[in-house]
Amino acid sequence: MDIYLIRHAIAAARDFDQWPDDRDRPLTPKGEQQFRRAARGLGKIVPRVDQVFSSPLERAWRTAEILRAELDWPQPAAWPQLEPDRSPQQVVLALGPHASLAAVALVGHEPGLSELFSFLLTGPRARADVEMKKGGVARLEVDGAPQAGAATLKWLLTPKVLRAL
Repeated sequence: MDIYLIRHAIAAARDFDQWPDDRDRPLTPKGEQQFRRAARGLGKIVPRVDQVFSSPLERAWRTAEILRAELDWPQPAAWPQLEPDRSPQQVVLALGPHASLAAVALVGHEPGLSELFSFLLTGPRARADVEMKKGGVARLEVDGAPQAGAATLKWLLTPKVLRAL
């Protein structure tokens, strides 16, 4: 299984007056425009995935919708496991029933995606120091069901590189 970890695009700054619930904070117009271009670049190297799972928070959900619009990827499914402050173990457990899929995309937030990245690569006792840029994408590969320390990093691309494609 190929697992594509996708950090949401650039979102508006936290502003309690505009968005009393941070779950509603949207992408900025510039963030949306830049991610559309990055998505088109991503589509040149990843033309299709079997399933898209997304945090239900507005900024991640909108990022997943852009992937659908630009690449004709599947309609995203809301996954609370990808919300901020969720453990990588929760995501890996939720992925288990989908182990027969060839490729899945997970759209979420930092630091959760970096923690998941590290957990899949190194397991629970080690730590890979990685930071995913907003709109960045990592491709990990696992044989069989995803589990701690079982993944191989295939690539990690910044949104700037994706836009250049």
